[in-house]
Amino acid sequence: MIRAVLIDDESHGLDTLQILLAEYCPDVQVVESCRSAKAGIEAIDKFQPDVVFLDIQMPGMNGFQMLEQIENISFAIIFTTSYDQYAIKAIHFSALDYLLKPVIPTELIAAIHKVQTKGKLPDLAQFEMLYNRLNSKSNGITKIAIPTLDGYELITADQIILCEADDNYTTLVLKNKKKIIASRSLKDIEEHLSEFKYFVRVHHSFIVNINEVTKYVRGEGGHLIMSDQSTVNVSRTRKKALLEYFS
Repeated sequence: MIRAVLIDDESHGLDTLQILLAEYCPDVQVVESCRSAKAGIEAIDKFQPDVVFLDIQMPGMNGFQMLEQIENISFAIIFTTSYDQYAIKAIHFSALDYLLKPVIPTELIAAIHKVQTKGKLPDLAQFEMLYNRLNSKSNGITKIAIPTLDGYELITADQIILCEADDNYTTLVLKNKKKIIASRSLKDIEEHLSEFKYFVRVHHSFIVNINEVTKYVRGEGGHLIMSDQSTVNVSRTRKKALLEYFS
């Protein structure tokens, strides 16, 4: 049984989430529902839950500020939020989990499945990255967390030369010749990198760092020569959008 604490300043949000968990996630036992971050801290200390559903926007102390008050985060976290583009990007780049309100049952089930199968709690580096991104609106913060089978690789985005699809995984090729196998699809990685405008999807199997392209060779779609001398095919449907970067 997974022990859960729910934290949301809106009673409607708490009630809805509790109903959805009871109906769709019978392995989850809600041990406490809290209407404030302060009450949430007390509940976490008392019940030592396996997972905390944490609302981001709360008066007095928001969800992120609440986490900064907890010395040892020994539980999984699923953020719940209404659409907040910047907060969602910060969470996503830190490879943490979130649910958009109103919560969709299939997404809730998937989130709980991750808690059951992940086996690894969030680490300090992920939270440091999250707080850094939240405390700076600048694009100068370029570190991202790449999920792998055994944890996370923390890298600067501009070190990536290209990303290549491999079924439900993605291979990231770096400037130092290192390769990272990400446990995410290329579509997920594309979303992960969307804030960095120099990444371009040029093929259903490839994303490239446009700054690492050394040559474009014409053809039906053509192909690119990258800085590491690798060759990347360009699909015919993506050729026009790519060439706009060179004009």
